[in-house]
Amino acid sequence: MIPPEALLGPLADQGLWIVALVSVLEGPVITVLAAFLASKGVFDLLPLALVLVAGDLLGDLGHYLIGRRGLARIPPRWRHRLGLGTARTLALAQQFARQGGRILVIGKLTHSVGAVVLVAAGVARMPVLPFLAYNLIAALPKTALLMALGWFAGDALDRVALWLDRGALLLVLPVALALLWMLRRRSCPQD
Repeated sequence: MIPPEALLGPLADQGLWIVALVSVLEGPVITVLAAFLASKGVFDLLPLALVLVAGDLLGDLGHYLIGRRGLARIPPRWRHRLGLGTARTLALAQQFARQGGRILVIGKLTHSVGAVVLVAAGVARMPVLPFLAYNLIAALPKTALLMALGWFAGDALDRVALWLDRGALLLVLPVALALLWMLRRRSCPQD
């Protein structure tokens, strides 16, 4: 994670284009920081929100493409070790066909497991337009909430970063344990 203090100066100096670039890589932190700067008059709120949502979606698309294009580049032996054999990949595709929107929205709102879910959507070859639509549905309230946090609590940047990390950990740990439990229970056959 990029230290919040390291971003304040360049953000104020360089403007929205740097917010756009950084939001692709580190959406939540930059959203809080940029909203804090907006509260101080550095950015206009509406253009900032549009840039942050666009950057977030572009980052999501990058994760999706890693899953979609990257799986074929992984040697079969490694795919098998990662649990991505043909049977598991087919089961993943069927799961995304049935509940792809729900999986994406929940994954995106959990902050840390979102990247795994976005890559999995690519592996499952979920169609791009529904993928982007569901991510937009999740990105709008998430961005609004993070912007509100930055606007009202931006003076406490180190605490906000700590809250985001702790909140992510509190969400990731139970979700990861539940997923492991479900995978062990189902024990889907692999190649």
